Amino acid sequence: MKKMSRMQELLEIMATLRDPQNGCDWDKKQTFDSIIPYTIEETFEAVDAIERQEWADVRDELGDLLFQIVFYSQLGKEQGLFEFEDIAGAMCDKLVRRHPHVFGEKDADGNPLEQADWEGIKAQERAAKAKPDAELSILDDVPTSLPALGRAAKLQKRCARFGFDWDSVGPVAEKVQEELEEVMEEALMVDVDQERVDEEVGDLLFAAVNLARHLGTNPERALRKANLKFESRFRKIEMKLRDNGKNLQESEPDELENLWQEVKRDEGNKST
Repeated sequence: MKKMSRMQELLEIMATLRDPQNGCDWDKKQTFDSIIPYTIEETFEAVDAIERQEWADVRDELGDLLFQIVFYSQLGKEQGLFEFEDIAGAMCDKLVRRHPHVFGEKDADGNPLEQADWEGIKAQERAAKAKPDAELSILDDVPTSLPALGRAAKLQKRCARFGFDWDSVGPVAEKVQEELEEVMEEALMVDVDQERVDEEVGDLLFAAVNLARHLGTNPERALRKANLKFESRFRKIEMKLRDNGKNLQESEPDELENLWQEVKRDEGNKST
């Protein structure tokens, strides 16, 4: 008898977990909507493991992420919507369709007869999915569920492909400064309108994402790294305070600032 593949084994385990009579109570009560938070959590845990380059953790976290896909495929199978093979098949078809320069016909010298046109092909796909008489937009398939920084970058990148963009970084930096000034103008009002402040801060963040994009930086990844750096430095401040027999509650702001600068100097000395 041919040995079952581990992928097929995983699919059968999932089906067993959802079995109405003998399955797991927790798995049986889940729905498409209820497992969305777990999918998001597993995605970020996989990203975290990759960034830490802990490869055993990467393997495990990717397995957890794969399980989310298997879970959705089982729910789809039960409702007659789709199965795992349909998901894999759709992905295979999409990759081949979007890479005609790789999978398409070649001339006698092996050169592709069609050139890469990723955005053009995606535009055709959007048009094919659109409802009759719908007003199409190039932004139709940018998910609203994306993290805000990532979605801002994706919106800007999509529009830039059609010429809606600055052609140099100078005006982008000026826009960031302009938005910062507008934030401060609202923040320093006698009667502060919090909604206006929120709006201007949003404009500032959007402009900062645009600057990051023009500099070739992924804003989501850059902010994650900044978070990790801040966390590492602050933990070192806490450690220094403990070494001196103190805690945060007993420390003055000036002392904390001095320790922060000390930690930064320590990092600079280690890098030289």
